[in-house]
Amino acid sequence: MNRGNFLMRDTKDKKDKKDKTEKKTFQRKKMCRFCADKIEYLDYKDLVTLKNFLTERGKIIPRRISGNCSGHQRQLTLSIKRARNIALLAFAEER
Repeated sequence: MNRGNFLMRDTKDKKDKKDKTEKKTFQRKKMCRFCADKIEYLDYKDLVTLKNFLTERGKIIPRRISGNCSGHQRQLTLSIKRARNIALLAFAEER
């Protein structure tokens, strides 16, 4: 469709193609691992558990990815920071 000097495109074609190629995936709601195991306190000396919530670079995995509840995510962050300060965990991995 031509309107003056501007060429208007029909965007409906792009949406139709996109809808056909996308697969509908059902993603289960992530459950807090600590709530499921009824863990009330996260120990900063439990390095195996803490390392599960770190990336290869040493960053803390966010709550939306890990599935932790807000309270346990705060405890986890505090435990990781304590372990880093007393040199049980590295602050960052080398490249």
